[in-house]
Amino acid sequence: MHNFEKLLFWQKSIHLAKKIYLISHKISSDERFGLISQMKRSAVSIPSNIAEGSGRNSEKEFNHFLAIALGSAFELQTQLILSKELELLDDVSANDLIADVSEIQKMIYSFKNKLVKKS
Repeated sequence: MHNFEKLLFWQKSIHLAKKIYLISHKISSDERFGLISQMKRSAVSIPSNIAEGSGRNSEKEFNHFLAIALGSAFELQTQLILSKELELLDDVSANDLIADVSEIQKMIYSFKNKLVKKS
């Protein structure tokens, strides 16, 4: 079992989810139940799956949940790119969030590789 709260990529994903929620208020209300809703779900899914996997009984199970978290991170990246392309988010905000997601993706991927080598 891992203490997920000590994992830097979990901490960063919590911060990212908070940023997504805060920035969603800047997007027009007609998108709140479309793209914004998807972005919020993807953002929350990242730390949630890290936390759930950390409480599982094996490294293999943890690795599975990290894969789900990584998938959610790629979903969020896509949604942020689309938000930028549709000009729902300004370039600076979108690029900042995309950079955050990219960093988290790399951290999860690296940790997953360490788990596999450890098994």
